[in-house]
Amino acid sequence: MPAKSIHKDEYSVLLRRLRELRTTAGMTQVDLSTALQRPQSYVSDVERGSRRMDLLQLREFCNACESSLTEFVDEFEQELGQAKSNRRSLKQQSR
Repeated sequence: MPAKSIHKDEYSVLLRRLRELRTTAGMTQVDLSTALQRPQSYVSDVERGSRRMDLLQLREFCNACESSLTEFVDEFEQELGQAKSNRRSLKQQSR
């Protein structure tokens, strides 16, 4: 049985990128929660991975941080691609 997405390395990258998105925008969790009209605990739960978001919520999160969903996804995919490339290099070096 495949691992649930919350247990995959990619999920930890997603959570880190969400925190970075907020902090790069110069926002605290309270600032972001106010912009989203949600309690601060919502932002905390999302960033810790205890609350999942759908695509529309992710878009709202990005927009509130003055970024776009496409930028966020592009950067996320780029980081995952780099990690995959690094893992391949390590495997080749160990042979």
